[in-house]
Amino acid sequence: MSRIGVRPIAIPAGVEVKVEDGNIVKVKGPKGELSTPIFQNLSVKMEDGVLTVERPDDARQNKAQHGLARTLINNMIEGVTNGYSIKLVINGVGYSAAKQGNTLTLKLGFSHPINLVDPEGITTEVPDATTVIVKGVDKALVGNYAANIRAWRAPEPYKGKGVLYDGEVVRKKEGKSGAK
Repeated sequence: MSRIGVRPIAIPAGVEVKVEDGNIVKVKGPKGELSTPIFQNLSVKMEDGVLTVERPDDARQNKAQHGLARTLINNMIEGVTNGYSIKLVINGVGYSAAKQGNTLTLKLGFSHPINLVDPEGITTEVPDATTVIVKGVDKALVGNYAANIRAWRAPEPYKGKGVLYDGEVVRKKEGKSGAK
């Protein structure tokens, strides 16, 4: 049995879940609306404000998809009720971020600033010059956009300069030793 797939999903107040033809699950809540297709061999059932995902048999592929489908639906429900956010910290002399409209401008040691337009459904906040907060309702989009920002200047191991996730620890290497 899938330990994750068998868990029922409690649907909070103010959230509406619909399962349409073709196994498309649509979730609507106070923060937005999301939908995703679920594997054809799985069934999604809703009873008394509780949603369950069931599989037809214990075939290897069905077992693998069972937990994934339940997690995708749970992430959608969590996203439309609370939303997701990832905090990035910019570390380095002269490195900074600024926000103007829906454009995020990063100065990361290149000869030019990097201008990134926020994708649809994602917002970025810059509370100070060295902090960027990526927010949205879709967990995958938020994580992907944060990874794209980080990819412009991943932290380097000698001084720790670059764009880091909040709480990320960079293992520093020892520099070159003096000549003998």
